[in-house]
Amino acid sequence: MFNYTPLNSGILKAFFAVVVIFLSSVSQAAVDTETNENSIILAGHDAVAYFTQGKPVVGKNSITAVYNDAIYQFSSIKNRDTFINNPKKYAPAYGGFCAYGMTFGKKFKIDGKAFEVVDGVLYVNKNIDVYHAWKEDVPKHLQEANSAWPKVNMIAAEKL
Repeated sequence: MFNYTPLNSGILKAFFAVVVIFLSSVSQAAVDTETNENSIILAGHDAVAYFTQGKPVVGKNSITAVYNDAIYQFSSIKNRDTFINNPKKYAPAYGGFCAYGMTFGKKFKIDGKAFEVVDGVLYVNKNIDVYHAWKEDVPKHLQEANSAWPKVNMIAAEKL
């Protein structure tokens, strides 16, 4: 008769923990982000400050968090901790690429100064001039950008 003994439950738990960690990292890395050569997003601006202070605030390189393979810099530990507790709330739309550029299915770098929070979502633009073009019809531009993003999300900017 065949005698079956299950694997040690500790080994199974460790295996499943590794699988969960792997799948989590894969799903988090499923967004292309607009970063500089040092992997810093939002041109170094504090993602939480856009919401809480209503203006771009430069973050400190000593106060950081990593999300979707991008390094976020913060002006305070409080802002960093706020971000860590809910990164999806504060991370910019379209991986931090220019929102107006996304209406054309393009990924443009941003300066971190031209932004808008719409319905609790952070949208950043290349610069203030592009931001003014974005403002001409935000609902239309959001619809176009939201339609384009899934198609170009994982395509490198230089290939678009």
